[in-house]
Order: sequence, then structure tokens, then C-alpha cells
Amino acid sequence: MSTFTFIDALVQAVGADAVQTGDAIPPRHHTDWSGTAPVAPLALVRPRSTEQVAAVLALCTAHRVPVVPQGGLTGLAGAAVPCAQGIALSLDRMHAIEAVDPLAGTLTCQAGATLQSVQEAAAAAGLQLGVDWGARGSAQIGGGIATNAGGNGVLQFGMLREQVLGLEVVLADGSVLPMLRPMLKNNTGYDLKHWFIGAEGTLGVVTRAVLRLRPAPAARATALVALPTFDAALALLSRLHARFPGAVSAYELMWRDFVAASLSWQQLREPFDAAHPFAALVDVGGSEEGALQSALEAVLGEAMEAGLALDAAIAQSHAQARALWKIREATAVLPEHMHPPINFDVSLPLADIGRFADACRAALTARWPAHHTVFFGHVGDGNLHLTTDASTVSGEEHAVEALVYEQVAAFHGSVSAEHGIGLHKKPYLAVSRTPAELAAMRAVKQALDPLNLMNPGKVFDL
Repeated sequence: MSTFTFIDALVQAVGADAVQTGDAIPPRHHTDWSGTAPVAPLALVRPRSTEQVAAVLALCTAHRVPVVPQGGLTGLAGAAVPCAQGIALSLDRMHAIEAVDPLAGTLTCQAGATLQSVQEAAAAAGLQLGVDWGARGSAQIGGGIATNAGGNGVLQFGMLREQVLGLEVVLADGSVLPMLRPMLKNNTGYDLKHWFIGAEGTLGVVTRAVLRLRPAPAARATALVALPTFDAALALLSRLHARFPGAVSAYELMWRDFVAASLSWQQLREPFDAAHPFAALVDVGGSEEGALQSALEAVLGEAMEAGLALDAAIAQSHAQARALWKIREATAVLPEHMHPPINFDVSLPLADIGRFADACRAALTARWPAHHTVFFGHVGDGNLHLTTDASTVSGEEHAVEALVYEQVAAFHGSVSAEHGIGLHKKPYLAVSRTPAELAAMRAVKQALDPLNLMNPGKVFDL
């Protein structure tokens, strides 16, 4: 059947205003934040309901047309980059917050709802979603589920996977899996929803979700702590966990190279009287502000007496807390100051992160003495980010990637902690997965998507 007939069938299924082709497709739908070269899809389709998603996928299966699901396009691994001979399926019109149950602590929404809209709906009920990340205003819940996003809050509540109670998913042939069950306990065979969390749209399209919410703390305290060594950073984290069990929501560690770059890029003042090797941004929650502040001051004072901390600044207001967080959130301006940034998102055993960072820095310096690389990350949950300015390594992006992932393999870590695999990390997936694991993943893919139409070429090749 001709391309024209297929497009005509799409229009009949979802309406003319929901199908765009050629120059009518906004350029933002040609790629994502990963920096992958833009690709113009055959069509951009923007359905309004699960039924329309099902109709579109059934048509694509009938005509053997690939489908690339797109959320907020904030991914950093290239998973949402379309295929030239396929459609880009945008969920941006499916953005409803359908229900919030304060007593059960659940929220039901469509996949196109932004993270921020979910957070605001939860906050209105006195609750919170357990994860947060910088692109909250544009990132969509469906995309976050598809990549099992992490960000802030993982230390306390786990990845987005741990916030998902139920899903509605449309398979490649248009059939719908209605798994919107809000129970914490449901031990009835395979928990199918987990197959689609982190699958990056390669097995089906997430259309709706039931999310687990948590009580919002009545008080929150934020501090920036100067540290002498990585081991001291781990020791301080252990003390914080002991003093605030289950209430440490963030422990963001920044090496000096990152702090210096952040202050320079954003024209911020030095937070301390002297430069220090490490700085940790700490968030803890509690029931009463005064008591929480006093407890945090006491823990940090004890840490300083023990030589684990060199200095500390505790925010006295929300504005001061935001100012401290601004240092960490310099990642938003990385593309403006690195040309381009070569981003890494790895996870390692906690005790090895410091040694891994030292080994990476030494290897990079030996090969490219003038390299500019910054180290930072959530660290409390084992997640380290590092970013190298490509212009300082002669533009040898692939050589840098090979070097860093060689170190990841040596330390038995993961090439992706929270950003997914997509296109960018596909060549290195075998660093973190055995041949048997990859074979099992391919078997699942072939069972649910035998024609390889769902986001083909992402994560791995069949």
C-alpha cells in the first residue's frame, strides 16, 4: 500500500490535526536533548487517547511502519530520535491528571503529563512524588517511566520504577494491557508492568500510569558541606542516615572541578572562604523546622570535630536553599559552555566511586593533558556523572567514551545509571550485561514486537 494511503489511514484514525508531515513537523521532534543528528520522520502523530494510540499502532503493524514514542524530548541517550521511514508518536496531548487519592496515596495520570504537573497535583493534596529532576517542566511521566528516570529523591524513595503501581500499555499490534492496579501487593504471576519500565519504548507505548505518592515533609533543611576526601563524604552520609533514618532526600556530591565551573558559568560567589576538594549538597526532611535545623547543625558540627567536614553552610530560608541548589543545577547550562559536552551517567559500588573518578581523571590526562572534565553526581545512590568538553580532547568523542567505559568495566559498574541506553550507549551495553542477559532481553523483544517496529535500533540490535 502506498505511503499516501497509510498517511490517509492515520488521518482517518486520529484526525487531520493530529497528523503532520514534511515541513509541518516542528524541528524539535527531529531529535532530543542527546545532541543526536536530527532525523525527519515520515509523520508526527499526536493522539488524544489510548484508543487512538491503539489504532495508530495497529495501522503501523499492518503497514510495517516503525514507531518511535516521544515524550518531552529531554532524554540524553537518543532514545526518542525518530526513524526516517517511521512515525514519531508524541504523547503531549495526553496530559490529564485523572485522579488523586490522598487517603490511598495514589495519582493516576496520562503518560503525557509533565513531571511538574504531577508534582503540583500531589502537593495540592499534601503529598509528593518520590523523584524529581531538572527538566520537570517539560519531561513527561511516560518518558520518565520508559527510561526508569531517577534524579533527586532516589536515595530516599528509589527510581521511578519504585513509584509505579500500575500501567496501561499499548503493544505493537494495538492490543492494550490494562494494568492500572493500585495495590501494593499483587502477587499474580509475572509483574508485566516492569517489562515496560526502562524499556525505552522498545516493547510498547505507556499511555497511563498509577503512581505511588508519599507524605510531604512539614519541614526541610538544606546544607552545603565542604569535605576533604571522598571517603569523608561517605562517612558523613552514613552519619546523616543514622541521625535522619529514611529522611535524607538528597546527597549530591560535587568535585572541585564541577563547583569551580558552576560558579564561573553562573557568575556565583564562592560559598566558602576557601576552595575545598569536595562539596556535598544535603537535603533532609522532618516534622518541625526548628528541631530539624538544630539536629542538622549538630550532626555537621560533630562531623567537623571528627575531621570529616571542613566547613558548612545551612540555608536559613527557601531562597537560600535554592541558591545552594543552583550550584548543583549548573548541568542545565553545560551545552552553553562545553563544545559539545560528552556526558556520562554511570553507577558503581559506593566504595569505588572515588577511586573510579581518580582513575578516569588520570587516564584522560595521560591521553589529553588539556582535557576539561567535571565530576558530580547523586553518589548516595551510587550514581556518578562526568562531563568532558569535546573541544579539549580534539573532538575525539568516541575515544573518550571507550576510555571511560573501559574504566566502568574494570570497576564492575553500569554504563547507565538513569539516562537509559538509546543510541548513544548501545555500543557499550555489553560492558554491563552478559551475553545470556542480552539473549533474554532479545527474546522478550521478539515475543512482544516480532516485527521490530517499536523504537527499532534503540538499546540493542536484533
